Amino acid sequence: MIRFNPFIYCTVGRRHELEQGMAGKDPARFQRMLDEIAEYVGFADEAGYAGFGHPEHHLQIEGFEAANDPTLMGMWLGQHSKRLRVITCGFVSTVHNPLRTAEAIATMDNMLKGRFGVGLVRGYQSRWVESFKVKDAIGAVGPWNKNDDADLANREYFAEYVDIVVRALTEPTFRHQGKYWQLPPAGQVNPHPHTVYTRYGRGVDADMHINEVGIAPAPLQKPHPPLYGGFSASMRTARFWARYRGKPIIMSDNLEFLQSLWAAYREAAAEHDYVPAPGDEAAWGGLMICAPSDAEAHALAEDMKWMWEQWAVPFGQPFPELLFGSPDTLSRRIEAASRAVPINEMFLIIPQGLHDRDRILGSLDLFASKVMPNFT
Repeated sequence: MIRFNPFIYCTVGRRHELEQGMAGKDPARFQRMLDEIAEYVGFADEAGYAGFGHPEHHLQIEGFEAANDPTLMGMWLGQHSKRLRVITCGFVSTVHNPLRTAEAIATMDNMLKGRFGVGLVRGYQSRWVESFKVKDAIGAVGPWNKNDDADLANREYFAEYVDIVVRALTEPTFRHQGKYWQLPPAGQVNPHPHTVYTRYGRGVDADMHINEVGIAPAPLQKPHPPLYGGFSASMRTARFWARYRGKPIIMSDNLEFLQSLWAAYREAAAEHDYVPAPGDEAAWGGLMICAPSDAEAHALAEDMKWMWEQWAVPFGQPFPELLFGSPDTLSRRIEAASRAVPINEMFLIIPQGLHDRDRILGSLDLFASKVMPNFT
């Protein structure tokens, strides 16, 4: 069985509107985007999709990926659905305090009554990361600094950030003294006596020295909501997520690479006494348009390919798997991938914003009625 999750970039305008420039500044177009997203997630909820995902990106005046605050968009999706899992993918580590991240995750998990999944990511869009980052020494990563000191520092920071988030989600109170974060700050003393801390809580001594911290609430799902590594293509990243039983999202069209990555995940998982169920090694997916014929799907895909070339390729992101075609074509491709590696979850990036409502809903409907039954 495969769980299918549409994924949106929060694109504000159609291609011709984006080409006019500054589409992200238009409140009328943003309102239309919100209204359309609400309709798409509501439809997906009723049609049997398992989840619905979105990213975090800021300062998007051009309108290609105006996702903004991850909690706000996540709750917008949750407000307009009843059953499917909202997948915020994800919190960008370089711009968030990890305690604040854990608190937001746990709060959203409770507000959504346990139908929340979350990705934690390193941050690759330098323009906004540099303005939002919480540690001066840690910035964005991409092809311009791959494997250099900045990339390695970001990776080291990310590992510490994830560890703090997971500890905060799973431990009542804890103390962390690392390279980048000291929680609570070393030697912290509350400036005034407060007996509630000592009488009803934990982590504060009678002399008001603060030794441990904890978040509230605890997550509703135990030990925490499902964790995802957003849109990875790295063996190293796959091995990293095995430690936390998280699931990297892989969108490569190279089935041999998928086999190597799935194997690397299982090998790393064994080092942490974890035996993943088949398909829990990683999720797979790609760009998706489903139409009655291959020719129609490929014609509709032109705007989506244009956006990827304009927006993603300059960030060093090559084209992912292209799931453009008829239900039979898409079914055959998913079946081929499933023969190469076990797959129990897929992410489908849809041309939200670029296409009008009828085209988006038609593609989602056709996929749900003609493709999903082959795998559920």
